[in-house]
Amino acid sequence: MAVFAVRGYRNASLAEIADRVGMTHAGVLHHFASKEQLLVEVLEYRDSSDVRDLEGHQAPTGLELLAHLIRTAATNAQRPGIVQSYSVLSAEAVTEDHPAQEWFRSRYAGLRQMVSEAIVEGLGPDCAPTEPELSAATAAIIAMMDGLQVQWLLEPTAIDMPGSVRLVIDVLLEHWRRAAGAAEA
Repeated sequence: MAVFAVRGYRNASLAEIADRVGMTHAGVLHHFASKEQLLVEVLEYRDSSDVRDLEGHQAPTGLELLAHLIRTAATNAQRPGIVQSYSVLSAEAVTEDHPAQEWFRSRYAGLRQMVSEAIVEGLGPDCAPTEPELSAATAAIIAMMDGLQVQWLLEPTAIDMPGSVRLVIDVLLEHWRRAAGAAEA
């Protein structure tokens, strides 16, 4: 993870990774058939670490998922290596033929779905936003979290990741609750 964080996927070498973990190049290939497989395993490890301490090792649903996003931002503020590797690899994945491109595409689609469902479940059908607004807000929440990570990596003392995530989620929820109240009146 550290090598991918510092060098990115394209510039990382299995020899350097092997050296960092005290193995030979062949030893790494024994455990991971290719550099591509190792990359995907690193990304899977990063995601599994986010839910490792949760019941059933799965993300919660409803408003609890939104609270989990805030806790994840706080946790990420304690693990710069994981945040850096994710930020570097997600940015790199937009390039042509990147081996993690489909992984990130699938991950973002899944996150958008989870956050959308959490908002609707948490607010209830009477307060939930329309589909276009929900889709836009969901994408904005995820983009905000990823963008905060980049800003935090560049200037950790200037960025309050959990506070910023909490603010944006609270403002959106309050907006939809007020809109639903105004529609009822």
